[in-house]
Amino acid sequence: MEPHALEFLQKLLEAPAPSGYERPVQDVVREYVGGVAEELTTDVHGNVIACVRPEARPRLMLDGHCDQIGLLVSQIDEQGFIYTQTIGGWDPQQLVGQRMVVWTRQGPVPGVISRKPIHLQDEQERQQVVKHKDLWIDIGARDKQQAEQLVRIGDPVTLRLGMQTLENNLANAPGMDNAAGVWVVMEAFRRARRLGARCGLFAVSTVQEEIGLRGAQTSAFRVDPQVALAVDVTHATDCPTIDKRQQGEIRLGAGPVIFRGPSMNPAVVERLIALCGQHEIPYQLSAIGRPSPNDTSALQINRAGVATGLVSIPNRYMHSAVETISLDDIDHAADLLAAFAVSLSEADDFTP
Repeated sequence: MEPHALEFLQKLLEAPAPSGYERPVQDVVREYVGGVAEELTTDVHGNVIACVRPEARPRLMLDGHCDQIGLLVSQIDEQGFIYTQTIGGWDPQQLVGQRMVVWTRQGPVPGVISRKPIHLQDEQERQQVVKHKDLWIDIGARDKQQAEQLVRIGDPVTLRLGMQTLENNLANAPGMDNAAGVWVVMEAFRRARRLGARCGLFAVSTVQEEIGLRGAQTSAFRVDPQVALAVDVTHATDCPTIDKRQQGEIRLGAGPVIFRGPSMNPAVVERLIALCGQHEIPYQLSAIGRPSPNDTSALQINRAGVATGLVSIPNRYMHSAVETISLDDIDHAADLLAAFAVSLSEADDFTP
């Protein structure tokens, strides 16, 4: 991976992006592709759309959602402790003992989430699963008045952000879902233009996927693509406790995952597989027999229908503080999407 591309990923992972509050991460996206795109626009929902050759056919939309799960300040009590609602799907156990950041109009305010020390818990408390409503954020405020000088109801909250590298070119961070996908889409856009793709190419950093695929729905209506590829993360199964019989065998470092199933156009899938063979790109296959719970579903049924594919990045520990991917996998995914864009011509027919 080129140094500037790695720096782009690091910046994505340092920018807060809870659903509905994505502007900081979209600023990073705009900075990275601003010099590559012929047109760069942001719509009223906050989707960032970069394009080259907008009048060419077919129109290909590359989609990666930029939002991450988070929290939303909903109450400040008399002691200055902060209670929250969830944005997206959280396991409350993941939050106990975490360093947090409240993103306020005055800047980031650090805090922590914890619970009653084990020394003070009775036997019943020790056996209970913690519930989100019983967790609070401590920012160190003396009382409600001081807390309200810093924090407002409706301020978004994230885990403390940033990337950590591991052995074998792995990396972990909160928000890898879906900074990894945005990175792939925008880096593929850059590579495809360098390689001379002649389709109408649109790379979209979509918002609010975690709360209902909302940005993909509105941006796809605007772009009106004939073909679309969504990039998201998927569950890696190469760690303890995951049932491979249902989830398949998906390994970090073994390449991007090409999905098959009713949400995916079979001609798009076969072209992706063929391109992996032609360009010696490692890949893995996975199956999903229901509408995909990601932007693919919104793309597929846009307007009169779109020939849609799903390329996913294996991710251990989804929706946690330590979401872990392989940097090799995202690099290969960007190469695959760029090759797909270059392969398109007006004569292509993806009718099943």
